[in-house]
Amino acid sequence: MKWLLLGALLALLLTIPGALPLAVAAVAAVATHPLFVAFVLGAVARPHLTRRWAR
Repeated sequence: MKWLLLGALLALLLTIPGALPLAVAAVAAVATHPLFVAFVLGAVARPHLTRRWAR
């Protein structure tokens, strides 16, 4: 599923040349919110932590 979304984003960026600065601005705006960044980092790390500490 994530490859499909990544492919769709890449196709959008290639077909609409003005979309790249817009996408970069959106990512920069979201990255300035520390709560969102912490949530994403926790969501990414959670599957790795549960496998490591499971008994």
